[in-house]
Amino acid sequence: MSDKPTVALFVTCLVDQALPDIGIDAVKVLRRAGFRVTFPADQTCCGQPFFNSGLRAEARKLAQNTISVLADAEVVVLPSGSCASMIRKEYAHLFEEDPLWQRAARMLAAKTYELGEFLTAYGQDLQLDGAPKDDVTYHDSCHMSRLLGLRDEPRALLDEAGHQIREMSESDRCCGFGGVFCVRMPEISNAMTAEKLRQARETGVTTLVTSDPGCLMQMRGLLAEDDTLKVEHIATMLERESR
Repeated sequence: MSDKPTVALFVTCLVDQALPDIGIDAVKVLRRAGFRVTFPADQTCCGQPFFNSGLRAEARKLAQNTISVLADAEVVVLPSGSCASMIRKEYAHLFEEDPLWQRAARMLAAKTYELGEFLTAYGQDLQLDGAPKDDVTYHDSCHMSRLLGLRDEPRALLDEAGHQIREMSESDRCCGFGGVFCVRMPEISNAMTAEKLRQARETGVTTLVTSDPGCLMQMRGLLAEDDTLKVEHIATMLERESR
């Protein structure tokens, strides 16, 4: 990528419908890193909720739309480790009996990146204000850390922006969201979230950062109105610190 590619932002359902500021911040950060950003208007859900529910036929339809919409993109970037893992790791499994679609799925996977991963690898022109700032803690979302193996990248960006990270005792403990899990088993889900927030508060910081909109929405949902703890997406943190 010696010449900067045009980035197609796959914004994800949650960002589009519930957390649009994350999408706006992602675009600003990518532009400040010198990338032209497009938004393919026909994008829909990546299909992960259907996939996780065992509804493979429905998931395939959404995967086919995503593959088609992004076929001509140079690079695809998502502000979500969860949805990025769906495209990168699961699409090929959906088309094990269809070689043509499986090939197309693998071609898309090869050019798809989670936001922090992409900026760490190719965002050298992003100027972050490295002056010392408040300490933060970071939540490793399940799909991003376990399926994509991305743990160091967001921490490196936060460090470059001037934040020291105080690690939770279990930074990769599930936040309780789990997509449809939080709907099917809300009591268990909320108990898991409460423990995650307890561990974050235990570090003594006031900001918990994550790279996954689903985790962010779940954890914010259990914060009290007067809570001293804030939950922020890494795109928002980087947009504040970039020049």
